[in-house]
Amino acid sequence: MSLFYEIYETEFFPLTIAGSKTAITHILFGRNTGLPGIRQETELIKEAFRQITEYLAGRLKTFHLPLAPQGTDFQKRVWNVLAAIPYGHTLSYGETAALAGNPKACRAVGMANHNNPIAIVIPCHRVIGRNGSLTGYGGGLDIKEQLLRLEGIL
Repeated sequence: MSLFYEIYETEFFPLTIAGSKTAITHILFGRNTGLPGIRQETELIKEAFRQITEYLAGRLKTFHLPLAPQGTDFQKRVWNVLAAIPYGHTLSYGETAALAGNPKACRAVGMANHNNPIAIVIPCHRVIGRNGSLTGYGGGLDIKEQLLRLEGIL
């Protein structure tokens, strides 16, 4: 399977978007030129960036993209739970663990969030501490706060 990627600048942060011709595999904060594959914008990568731009402008609340994140079975279960969190809502790590089938796996949920390869579209920014606190985020807490403000959560 051939992989492609492109690097974009948004109003808030740079993003690297990667995928095959049929599915997005990565949306990463920063300029990640170390991804395997060819730096080439495909129609699907362009569409992913268009949807993210619409989301960041407050005009899109649900993404419609084919996704193919690679991870363990547990990570994939967590990412499926994250993908189902509606715009403008949050879950705690404990709630996410329970929905992923292992209520005691809060730390493992944190690691799955940390290893989420498709930021924003698989919205790990919507997972917060039980007491409502913002906890770690791969893009940095400032970006997590920006995304939650955008969604009207903060």
